[in-house]
Amino acid sequence: MIRVLVADDEPLITAGIRTVLASAPDIEVVAEAGDGRTAVERAVSHRADVALLDIVMPVLDGLGAVDELRRRAPAVRCVLLTAFGAESHVLRALEYGAAGFVLKNCEPGELIRAVRAAHQGDAFLSPQVTRLLLGTIGAERVGRRQEAAGRLARLTAREREVLGLVAEGLSNAQIARRLHMTEMTIKTYVSRVLAKLDCANRVQAALLSRDAGPHP
Repeated sequence: MIRVLVADDEPLITAGIRTVLASAPDIEVVAEAGDGRTAVERAVSHRADVALLDIVMPVLDGLGAVDELRRRAPAVRCVLLTAFGAESHVLRALEYGAAGFVLKNCEPGELIRAVRAAHQGDAFLSPQVTRLLLGTIGAERVGRRQEAAGRLARLTAREREVLGLVAEGLSNAQIARRLHMTEMTIKTYVSRVLAKLDCANRVQAALLSRDAGPHP
């Protein structure tokens, strides 16, 4: 079972998320919280695998909760609940190591997929969030291209190929089929790429790849 903590300061939203996740046979909501500080404490005490965190919460917001969980319980994968107009928050959360983002008005199945992807070590972005995020990044990309290209130069040709497929949003299993390798081999490649690029997760690596522009 995937153990999930749900944190939102609106009880109705928390109840709705619990109902959605209860429909998945492999997911269990083990704790709830109405603020970021309580979310961190309960994620730790209940040994949550995934923390679903609203970005805007009292006491400690979702970004602060992600940052604190990264230090106190790095095994907890954080997925943030966001809304339109929160692009800057998404960018900051990526730097803190968040594993995914979903809109509060997403389809129920999307929320379940986000939790499963985070638990498996993959990243998940709602399509709408991806479009908003890439638009924001595009305006800043010129100044970041050279630095990103320098970091990608650390990779071998095969590692750059794997990174390119990660940037396309492919899972390890999909990349393995594309490159005719085992999924375990691809997992090793991805881990090596993240380490060389000093990226916390696949989302950060994908954004770095896009910053650098086309590469062989």
